[in-house]
Amino acid sequence: MLEAMTLSTPTRSPRWYGVPVRVLLVTFIGTLLCFALSLLLAILGTVIVSRFRGAHPDMRIAYRLIALPAALAAGAAILITMLIMEVRRYRQVKALSAIERMN
Repeated sequence: MLEAMTLSTPTRSPRWYGVPVRVLLVTFIGTLLCFALSLLLAILGTVIVSRFRGAHPDMRIAYRLIALPAALAAGAAILITMLIMEVRRYRQVKALSAIERMN
């Protein structure tokens, strides 16, 4: 059983070009999700406030003043966080791969 574990195929070393691809993909998806959620909440809030005031809701407020800035702020936070996490992960996998090749 132990011999089968040592004879397993070695993992390939990490590629640097995978880091920006993963960072950009997760940032894009996270930003879209934050935009959709903030837009939904902004539309609901705009409709509720306009009902209380007895006026027609102005959806431009929901898009321009609430959802877009919220999505941009969340996108920037996601980009920075993912960049730090992926660089850390890349360096760790690279070090572990070098250790594995030594054995």
